[in-house]
Amino acid sequence: MIFLGIDLGTSSVKVLAVDKDGTILGESSREYPVYYPKSNWAEQNPEDWWMGTKEAIKEVIQKNNLPEGEIRGIGFSGQMHGLVALDEENKVLLPAILWCDQRTAEECEDITNHFGQEKLTELVGNKALTGFTAPKILWVKKNHPELFEKIRHILLPKDYIRFKLTGDYATDVSDASGMLLLDVKNRCWSKEMIEYIGIKEEYLPKLYESYEVTGKLSEEVKGELGLTGEILVVGGGGDNAAGAIGTGTVKEGTVMVTLGTSGVVFAAHDDYAVDSQNRLHAFCHANGKYHSMGVMLSAASCLKWWVEEANKGMDFDELLKEASETEPGAKGVIFLPYLMGERTPYADPDARGTFLGLSMSTTRGEMTRAVLEGVSFGLRDSLEILKDIGVPISQIIAIGGGSKSPLWKQILADIFGYPINEINTNQGGALGAAILAGVGAGEFSSIEEACNIFIKIVGSVTPIEKNVEKYNKIYTRYKEAYQSLKDWFKLSAE
Repeated sequence: MIFLGIDLGTSSVKVLAVDKDGTILGESSREYPVYYPKSNWAEQNPEDWWMGTKEAIKEVIQKNNLPEGEIRGIGFSGQMHGLVALDEENKVLLPAILWCDQRTAEECEDITNHFGQEKLTELVGNKALTGFTAPKILWVKKNHPELFEKIRHILLPKDYIRFKLTGDYATDVSDASGMLLLDVKNRCWSKEMIEYIGIKEEYLPKLYESYEVTGKLSEEVKGELGLTGEILVVGGGGDNAAGAIGTGTVKEGTVMVTLGTSGVVFAAHDDYAVDSQNRLHAFCHANGKYHSMGVMLSAASCLKWWVEEANKGMDFDELLKEASETEPGAKGVIFLPYLMGERTPYADPDARGTFLGLSMSTTRGEMTRAVLEGVSFGLRDSLEILKDIGVPISQIIAIGGGSKSPLWKQILADIFGYPINEINTNQGGALGAAILAGVGAGEFSSIEEACNIFIKIVGSVTPIEKNVEKYNKIYTRYKEAYQSLKDWFKLSAE
């Protein structure tokens, strides 16, 4: 049996083929554009996703000589929150409004004022954020009432691809958690939110667990792709939930830390848990349980800025070497990593990157180290909230481009006070999607069984106790720095 994982990202779609033994048989990808028609807007053409997906599926089959008749299941990992609106003839009514689009600040305020934050948390478990889907629907209602009246189907990005493959209107609860329309605790649509937005529940897709079969590849699509036999399609997951499956972050107590362009702290847990201040996202997990997630908007991108802009022309490895030769704590220099504002824990778009504690003796190496430490402190903010709400923490897995740096992993272990584990794969969401397909097709009895086959711990970085003690003290000063500067950030943004 062969399983395909389709990872529909913001800049490209990736298709991964694996077999039941966990062997990666091939991969292919296609890029597509993002359009920015106005300041703070971000849109895509869903047809670009569909064309790219078809091309990538064909290529991965042909390039790797995969026997078409042995492909048995397809799963998804998808960029979250995007709005795809279809009319009664299944035509796309307007460009897909993406997760990073910021046009809905007014609608978010309207939603929060109407319900109050306590009621909103009770209904959907989360704050009204500009990235989420419900405010986007409300924006269409306010600004394009003629299009709003034509809406008959509302889909998330990956679920548009599902519709094109199968003809089914379906989604999974992990991706739906980011719409602000799902009662996350009870894994069903929130009737009160739907009524407030002004749509009918029948416009929303049918809800499934991520490993459940939602349909089969249509005969028409099989003919177009050159495939044969029954090919099952499963729910799949939102990108972070599917990515967690692809790293083995499925058991309670396992935390995944992503050191990518943005930073993510993702914790799997058995029972529903929500932070009373909504500093973390409270979402359904792709394994049928729950997860909590903190997001910082600038993580490895802080180092990218420091290397490519502030130190243009300098060798990357040389800068990291200089940082490795400095003492933990960077001689009192602290970096606040808010180059694009911040989401967790402050939800402050006005926050800005800041160096504190510079002197005439401060070296470039100390500033580089401060950048690495500042991002790690920012990730620890989410870890501390997980502790506050009682989520157990037994092991931490680090992934993403920043995790390739031995220095950064050691700093992260010292600041977190936990060992940082390394795994044997970096396929993330695409692998998670393929695993979900294998479970749905009956090849594996559970997600846990599949993850044990596909994913192995291959190394671990142990915290150095004296550094842990030192960083605990610095972390207190790090938190105080934002509180001292937040009013200034707001004034400087005016």
